[in-house]
Amino acid sequence: MSLDVTQVLLSAQSADGAIRKHAEESLKQFQEQNLPGFLLSLSSELANEEKPEESRRLAGLILKNALDAKEQHRKNELFQRWLALDAGAKVQIKGLLLQTLTSPVASARSTASQVIAKVAGIEIPQKQWPELIASLLSNIHQVQPNVKQATLETLGYLCEEVSPDAVDQDQVNKILTAVVQGMNASEVNSDVRLAATRALYNALGFAQVNFSNDMERDYIMRVVCEATQSPEVKIRQAAFECLVAISSTYYDKLAAYMQDIFNITAKAVRGDEESVALQAIEFWSSICDEEIDILDEYSSEFTADSDVPCFYFIKQALPALVPMLLETLLKQEEDQDLDEGAWNLAMAGGTCLGLVARTVGDDIVPLVMPFVQENITKSDWRQREAATYAFGSILEGPSADKLAPLVNVALSFMLSALMKDPSNHVKDTTAWTLGRIFEFLHGSALETAPIITAENCQQILTVLLHSMKDVPNVAEKACGALYFLAQGYVDAGSASPLSPFFQDIVQNLLMVTHREDAGESRLRTAAYETLNEVVRCSTEETAPIVMQLVPVIMMELHQTLETEKLSTDEREKRSELQGLLCGCLQVIIQKLGGMESTKYSFLQYADQMMDLFLRVFACRNATVHEEAMLAIGALAYAAGPNFAKYMTQFYQYLEMGLQNFEEYQVCAITVGVVGDLCRALEDKILPFCDGIMTQLLKDLSSNQLHRSVKPPIFSCFGDIALAIGENFEKYLIYAMPMLQSAADLSAHTTATDDEMLDYTNQLRNGILEAYSGILQGFKSSPKTQLLMPYAPHILQFLDALYNGKDMDDTVMKTAIGVLGDLADTLGVHAGPLINQSASSKAFLEECLASDDPLVKESADWASIAITRAVSG
Repeated sequence: MSLDVTQVLLSAQSADGAIRKHAEESLKQFQEQNLPGFLLSLSSELANEEKPEESRRLAGLILKNALDAKEQHRKNELFQRWLALDAGAKVQIKGLLLQTLTSPVASARSTASQVIAKVAGIEIPQKQWPELIASLLSNIHQVQPNVKQATLETLGYLCEEVSPDAVDQDQVNKILTAVVQGMNASEVNSDVRLAATRALYNALGFAQVNFSNDMERDYIMRVVCEATQSPEVKIRQAAFECLVAISSTYYDKLAAYMQDIFNITAKAVRGDEESVALQAIEFWSSICDEEIDILDEYSSEFTADSDVPCFYFIKQALPALVPMLLETLLKQEEDQDLDEGAWNLAMAGGTCLGLVARTVGDDIVPLVMPFVQENITKSDWRQREAATYAFGSILEGPSADKLAPLVNVALSFMLSALMKDPSNHVKDTTAWTLGRIFEFLHGSALETAPIITAENCQQILTVLLHSMKDVPNVAEKACGALYFLAQGYVDAGSASPLSPFFQDIVQNLLMVTHREDAGESRLRTAAYETLNEVVRCSTEETAPIVMQLVPVIMMELHQTLETEKLSTDEREKRSELQGLLCGCLQVIIQKLGGMESTKYSFLQYADQMMDLFLRVFACRNATVHEEAMLAIGALAYAAGPNFAKYMTQFYQYLEMGLQNFEEYQVCAITVGVVGDLCRALEDKILPFCDGIMTQLLKDLSSNQLHRSVKPPIFSCFGDIALAIGENFEKYLIYAMPMLQSAADLSAHTTATDDEMLDYTNQLRNGILEAYSGILQGFKSSPKTQLLMPYAPHILQFLDALYNGKDMDDTVMKTAIGVLGDLADTLGVHAGPLINQSASSKAFLEECLASDDPLVKESADWASIAITRAVSG
């Protein structure tokens, strides 16, 4: 196929839609008909100095996209496609890419850097392209700065794409040497020095061995610290970014450098450009994160020793660090709280101060309070706002005993400031601080005397409801404060101090949702979230008011479904509102459907609600689907077997949700709703089970579905089996092998990090819940014998989990429950198998001795069932 690639690439960027579309079609066709030729043409275009910069840049971009994708399954396809290419074509393409690194055109070099790294990410783990790193390192000795710069940039991207264990230590040492030399102050070209500094940032994960060697570590740290003093802003910023990364990767190696780092960060925070100062503060925030994690691990029951000791860097730096952070709070910008994504020095300083408070607790209070007292009444709004922000920042971390007396004094002052301060900035921060007071120092779990009393509750509510009429950013924070105030009364039982004001609160929140400017500052969302929280903590006494809300919210949802032709922007706003209204209905359904006194009168609305939800599905928007699905799950739970009459109409949307691989959250929520339906309908769900099971089995065998959906699907098998009992028989031959292979895989997974361990435990729990539901579903049915062939495997799985020693409490509770279910359902037939099982006895004893009451309760029951089975 002959094609003028240059012309097509230029046409693909044309302002004329038709020309652009035609060019894109031609490229797609070329790619499908002759992939090696296509990739070769693109790399030739990228390498050719006579071609226009625009066509070269797009050629490189298309090349990069032909090697990588966001979705894992697509990424794997592209990897395999590259590996299967003709070896000769690959050699040519790689040669052209390396040649492009010497181009005088910066964008061509930079694109080639990224593409080389993508190829390396595929080939180096496969032990291919062994000469790449050596040929890159030979470029470092070139005289031309642009070649050096491009090569260092490539090494940086390569370290981002390739896992450290795929590169041998000798090559790692050479890469680090090249990068650190490029960062040296003796490097005169600032582009080279910047590329080297950015490359070090990506290469830090490779430097484990080098950081364990004192001399090498000293050298790297010296070069990084020197780079923070470079005359170039971008180099200083990149060097501080390296320090931030070092603080989290090599926290345990930092003690010797902390004094110097404090000096250079303090100098940057006090006098450098904002982009550099922000990174200098980020260094201290990162150290806080590390120490909070270590101290959390120390204090949690199951592990008395963290891998890394805590060096208490923050505690030692406190006397100097806190004053430095307090200074930043006075550097606010005029329009900061109106701009949603704003991030500036004052915000970074306040955030860091909050992390310091969480790290050191009570010790921060005496260092911050003098600043608060000195500035809170000053005439300049900046000082009042900074004092309020400082106070609000330290409310999480220190003990309630230490804070309560200060908060009791501050509360009436703050309520008055929220009503009367002339500055919006001060009001915004005051409302935020009140929210933090209610979040951390109010609620049934606190030991201290309550901060909110019958005397001040009315005043607090009067001020908050008044502030909800203020400008959007202040009103949004006032809603947030009311949210936490309500949340503190969730367990208050019948005597909620909010009850007398309930009607007022609800009316005011509904008024906020109708404000013309409710779209600004997330105000409408905040008002609905707060309304939901207020409904959640309502009592029998206020239930009639919640009941009055039902037709109001339904009417609003109905109105969003009546709107005719909308622009894209309006459609997005409508979807957002529908999502909020469905979310609100879900909370109301849970509340009213869960109280005997209101359940029956509330269910008179069920037909209308269901009709609205089905119409919402027809709008086909993922976020709204999630919310409507959750609301239907709640309605099914409340309606019980009566929900069956909606199933025929609802089933098509249920199936659509289960098929939705792209928006996997929708799929996961739909799986959860299947569980709700099983519990509500019991065997009335039978007519729909073939379709549901077929779809769930398809989901499990798909490599396109996000892994997080798989545990709930297994769990859902258990829900279905519990609902339909022995009718689950026909699904056993499909479900059991899937459970077995997932069980084998999850029992022998060695988790490399916390995230992986969490996922593995979720997966195990889902599998165990499936076994439990299936065993219980068949209990006392004449068909229990059908489960006998699977019993040995279930016991092997429990043995493997017990011997692996990395179960969390939830898995432990479910696992011992499954052992009990096995004994209970299979009775005397299970006895000999349990006796032969390697660790059933030890596992049961360990669970019986557990500190966790839920594990112990499950084990007590299992013990009885096992005794019956073994002695029977």
